[in-house]
Amino acid sequence: MHGSASSLSATLSSWLLVLLCAVSGAYCLRRAHGWSGAAAGEAVMGFGMALMAVPLGGGGAWRTPVLGVVFCAAALHALWLLRGGAHHAHHLLGSLTMVYMTVAAVSGGGHGHGAGLPLLTGSLLLYYAGYVVLGGTRLLTAGGPVPASSVPSASPVPMPVPVPAPGAPTELVRACRLAMGMGMLAMLLSM
Repeated sequence: MHGSASSLSATLSSWLLVLLCAVSGAYCLRRAHGWSGAAAGEAVMGFGMALMAVPLGGGGAWRTPVLGVVFCAAALHALWLLRGGAHHAHHLLGSLTMVYMTVAAVSGGGHGHGAGLPLLTGSLLLYYAGYVVLGGTRLLTAGGPVPASSVPSASPVPMPVPVPAPGAPTELVRACRLAMGMGMLAMLLSM
């Protein structure tokens, strides 16, 4: 009885991770303009993470080579985007992390337990834990100061409302990136 409740909980959490990553991938795909930008790479990562998290039980031998090709292509795409600035290094690391987890799942018999190199897995866990904490902090502070019109003030001079810079990520984009970071952290924790 205990084993079946634990199995049901693991299956439910896997499907929730699939949903989270698929929704993030769909949003990134919606905001992508062609395949040249970072949003396209984020969409591929979101859908790939969703596919990787699908609990297939013993089946799915086709999944590993397909995921390996997808994540290697995403790594090459991120490497290409890296020419434009160092802010694409996170996408490259994410793609390479997914390649690592795909290879580790094969070498660990597909169960995820005991697979991978402990030092590398621990380093990636630290990176993604920091990424999630920093991303959550940025998301919490993204709204900026409260507009003057909603705060009662004794001063007759209204305070300026901050306007985001053109091309600056919105709260929804930050939330999407945070969700994928949490998904990556969850996948690494299951190794």
